[in-house]
Amino acid sequence: MADQPPPYQQGSAPMQQPAMQQPVMQQPGLQGAGKMGAQTWVAPPQQAIPGCPPGLEYLTQIDQIIVHQQIELFEAFTNVQMANKYAIKNSMGQQIFFAYEDSEFCMRICCGPNRSFTFHILDNAGHEVMRMRREFKCCAGCPWCASCARDCCAFEVYVESPPGQLIGMAIQSGSKWKPHYEIMNANGESVFHLWGPCCVWNGACCTCDVDFNVYGTDQKTEIGKITRNYAGFAREFFTQANHYSMSFPLDLDVKLKAVLMGAMILVDFMFYEQPKN
Repeated sequence: MADQPPPYQQGSAPMQQPAMQQPVMQQPGLQGAGKMGAQTWVAPPQQAIPGCPPGLEYLTQIDQIIVHQQIELFEAFTNVQMANKYAIKNSMGQQIFFAYEDSEFCMRICCGPNRSFTFHILDNAGHEVMRMRREFKCCAGCPWCASCARDCCAFEVYVESPPGQLIGMAIQSGSKWKPHYEIMNANGESVFHLWGPCCVWNGACCTCDVDFNVYGTDQKTEIGKITRNYAGFAREFFTQANHYSMSFPLDLDVKLKAVLMGAMILVDFMFYEQPKN
């Protein structure tokens, strides 16, 4: 049976103004999110922005995102795959969104990181502002076959905002060795290419950050990057909870910023969701 969304509780603390004059509010930690205590949330702009999906207005103001995957203690001790949860923050560490996975328990046990999933992205009021989904493909993942047989051999993440309205896709593309993805708009037109390194480190033995660079359609002009950050020996060795950071142009279309978040989820599942021994 699919996991139910975690209960969402409204905080009672008054509005605050931090050093950068960003409106924030104190929000109690989500139950089951693996974190206790109050979490600082950023209130999105109240005025609608033309061409921007409702709830994503705050993305127009930032050029960097930090993503922290929540630690699941049951998974750490038993190695049983649990539904993933991510806190999405700005560069000051203030939370702007919360993402949780909706997937079948049997699918997580039998298919591991290759499973199908739907991610629901909530704002600070508990409203779902974005949705990301991936279908199960038993033969997907091989970079040599991804382009020649995309329908069955390439992983794809579809990003919707508001939920039900497609705004773009992150699709695995063919390559010899390096991870390669195409970032597409809602019309299926290729906008960016995401390239990873030849060797994608995964484990406590390597303390390096791993960069996945975002290039334009010429595949030469660097637009931004998605970085898998080393999270420390204990976290790397015992858990699958990962840290990421993303950078992109401030004036980039907010829909493409959201699709890059979907690409980050795809990278996480393909390379960093492997069970720990």
